[in-house]
Amino acid sequence: MARSIAARGWIVTLAGLGINLALGVLYAWSVIAKSLTKEWGLSAGQASLPYATAVGVFALSMVFAGRAQDRFGPRIVASIGGALTGFGMIVASFATPEMTWPILVGFGVMAGTGIGLGYASATPAAVKWFPPARKGLITGLVVSGFGLASVYIAPVTAWLLADYGTATTFRALGLAFLVVTVGLAQLLVNPPADHVAAPVAAAVAGSSRDNSAVENDDYDWRDMVRTKQFALLWVMYAFSAFAGLMIIGHMAKIAAVQLTGIELGFILVAVLAVGNAAGRLVAGIVSDRIGCTRTMLFVFTLQALMMVALAVSSTPLTLVPVAAIVGFCYGANLSLFPSATAGYFGTAHLGVNYGLVFTAWGVGGVFGSMTAGTIVDTTGSYAIAYGVAAILCLVASGLTFVTKPPAPRCATLAAAPDATESEAVGSASEGKHAA
Repeated sequence: MARSIAARGWIVTLAGLGINLALGVLYAWSVIAKSLTKEWGLSAGQASLPYATAVGVFALSMVFAGRAQDRFGPRIVASIGGALTGFGMIVASFATPEMTWPILVGFGVMAGTGIGLGYASATPAAVKWFPPARKGLITGLVVSGFGLASVYIAPVTAWLLADYGTATTFRALGLAFLVVTVGLAQLLVNPPADHVAAPVAAAVAGSSRDNSAVENDDYDWRDMVRTKQFALLWVMYAFSAFAGLMIIGHMAKIAAVQLTGIELGFILVAVLAVGNAAGRLVAGIVSDRIGCTRTMLFVFTLQALMMVALAVSSTPLTLVPVAAIVGFCYGANLSLFPSATAGYFGTAHLGVNYGLVFTAWGVGGVFGSMTAGTIVDTTGSYAIAYGVAAILCLVASGLTFVTKPPAPRCATLAAAPDATESEAVGSASEGKHAA
């Protein structure tokens, strides 16, 4: 029986991985944007608008999607998400150079919402099947699919655009993702209410309370947003996402600006995607060993250094490895923050809780993409954008020194063993707010 339960958990994990491999079409946007600027004559800012809209809608929908999957289950929510993503891409296929709003509505709003619904359903469903000591690993596996998607989507999209045009590209991708995501969504299911995952060996003895493997009390979203930990996680996530999504949304354009006479756009997008996926998996494993904020400190600092390196990268020999490391750092954040949310605030309400934390990703992504587009349209260079992103990453690094998990509320309950149930709940709330 135990082996059957464990197998079901891995099926859910792999299904979530597969769904994210399809939903990661978001990260192939720079290939599409480059085509829109070159073939349709759009400015970098105009070509960034559907992507920025999708990022913002994605982040906003995560809040409602998380709450919906907590209430109705991941299968239904992920199925709706897959359908919206597929049909959104099909709507985008009706755009023309003179009428671009179908891309904004189809890709930006519909696909952005669908990606949020599917993404919000995959990780919580998988994490709930496993013990706290494996939160980082399981989260990293599931979200690695989203980062790895561009490895195949970028070259496929480039080929479709070159041979068949924009309309057919959107239509083909939409139909394919519709079938794949809705099909895999049927495998997503939460464990039974009485399920208790088998424990595993502790990650590292004495690694302090800064460890995502520690199971904390279950906070609902109202309690969570009142904590300083939520505010700190939100700010760090927004600043790191600004840098990562700025580069992801402009990678093909950056290559065109900084590599004179060399066409490496979709190759760099694929390289960045490999780093993205590796970062999610490696950071998940490392955070299970040394803790989330310690891992964040390293990632944010490396991310800042890579922004500086990008500013002086003008050859394939320098730009390719930098793109891979930028992808690694960005991907690491997508593993670290859901793991930290689960470790800090529990898994009972993880869907909506992480959805609220994830709004920081949307804010950072919208401002990162649009800021970079405006700067390059104005100056012809990304240098100022790199500098802004580097500063934000360094600020995020500093915040890791004051970010620790909430104090256990169960300690307050233990101090009053004879209290009534209502008194105990009140004491726990007071103890939590004093933390």
